[in-house]
Amino acid sequence: MKSAIPCYYHLEVEVSPERIDQVGRILTAHLRHWGLGVLSEPVSRCTGVLLHEIEEHGADKNTVVEMWWNGQHLITAVSDTNRELPERHYGPQGCLTQIAALSDGWGSFPATHGKTIWFSRRVRAPERAPLAPAAPAPSLREALELPRAMPLATLAAPAEAPPVEAQPAEAEPAVV
Repeated sequence: MKSAIPCYYHLEVEVSPERIDQVGRILTAHLRHWGLGVLSEPVSRCTGVLLHEIEEHGADKNTVVEMWWNGQHLITAVSDTNRELPERHYGPQGCLTQIAALSDGWGSFPATHGKTIWFSRRVRAPERAPLAPAAPAPSLREALELPRAMPLATLAAPAEAPPVEAQPAEAEPAVV
């Protein structure tokens, strides 16, 4: 098995409703570039949940999104400037409950100027899917039949011409 090359991506963004979807598309593009397109849906959803919380409740909308790929794990972290982790995050509909359902592991820790919430997904090998769909193979019903075997003498013989009946000639008009 080939060893994976470690990858890192860093994005600083000021969160707004339209930027949340834009960040999801940017992360999806990087994951596909790294050969990890299979992770694009859960990573975009988890990141979107965290960014939505920052957009809705954060005083400072500046945030940092980072992704690390080490060959087995993809770790995504979202940092903001609010140091506290509100109790609503832990509830049944809270963002951390949703992240726990979509990831293999998650956590949070205080950062220099706020907090960082991270989550990880495990992948055994990068996905190498072609960008263009492959043409479908013909089914057995669509395959052409082989010609029937015929003796060589039959194929080489001249074809018989149908008999031609003689018809009376029509009178030609006289030329003056």
